[in-house]
Amino acid sequence: MGVSKKQAIENKRAIVAAAEKLFRERGVADVGLSELTKAAGFTQGGFYNHFESKDALVAAVMQKALEDGAALLVGSIDPSDDAEGDPIARHVEWYLSSEHLANIQAGCPLTAFAGDVRRLGEEAQQSYAHGLAWNFDQLANVIKGEDAQAKRTKAIVLFCQMAGALMLSRAVAASDPALADEILKDGRQQLLKSLAAE
Repeated sequence: MGVSKKQAIENKRAIVAAAEKLFRERGVADVGLSELTKAAGFTQGGFYNHFESKDALVAAVMQKALEDGAALLVGSIDPSDDAEGDPIARHVEWYLSSEHLANIQAGCPLTAFAGDVRRLGEEAQQSYAHGLAWNFDQLANVIKGEDAQAKRTKAIVLFCQMAGALMLSRAVAASDPALADEILKDGRQQLLKSLAAE
């Protein structure tokens, strides 16, 4: 008896979820197909019922991660919610927080996959580029000002500063936690100071 369509969808989601966890923890290149299928509870044959290759899986993982990241961003900068203060400042506070630093598995996928993306397949690279540009646009939409290009430029610079601080902080978090905290704290304070000065 075959697998129902609903079960097939759930199986595919399970593979993507297991792969995303492993890819975020160790990087795409360091995760083999046998380890991946074992973590998802499938055989390699079962894997190929859902994906034609590891590249196809990587593209699916990237797409899912970016959709989840989009929801995080929208929730963080939504100017219509009841939260007080500037939505960009709230986003900086969250992005450069110790909670986000520790949340590699569900935090911003753009920083989690930044080191891998240039070595991935074309579809995954295109998803990443689209997700990055979309993030810039969302940030630009809530930045004050009238000149659309100036707002986009500011959004790009802001995101690059946040992502850089987060990635560097994560890079040293295990070996030098005090330095990791210093990078986050100083990066956050300087960005908030520059936002307040405008």
